[in-house]
Amino acid sequence: MKNRDVFTAYLNAFTTGDLDTASQYIADDFDFQGPIVQATGKQAFFDNISPDLVAMTRGFKLLRQFEQDDEVCSIYEYQIETPAGQGAIFMMEWCMVKDGQLAASKLVFDSAQFAALLPG
Repeated sequence: MKNRDVFTAYLNAFTTGDLDTASQYIADDFDFQGPIVQATGKQAFFDNISPDLVAMTRGFKLLRQFEQDDEVCSIYEYQIETPAGQGAIFMMEWCMVKDGQLAASKLVFDSAQFAALLPG
């Protein structure tokens, strides 16, 4: 499996609410850096995922993906639906893949755009 396929399989599982499958693509010492959550370790990452986030996620649309050696950069629209509305949040995620698992990820998105779709 190519490194880009590892990320895409992870994101597909995550955005369909299949966190058990998503976790298979994450290394135990995973390092995640995002605008809202930062976590070191697979368990810490999944402990920071809100059930509300899983419930409002409606998939993703991959726009572009670049791969070089063990690095994958993916640009996608993260689709959510809440009582406040529905929309697609433009995201960019830069990952390191080692031994078929995500070892590190840096996620960038407009947190204000995301917050505007949250209820209350």
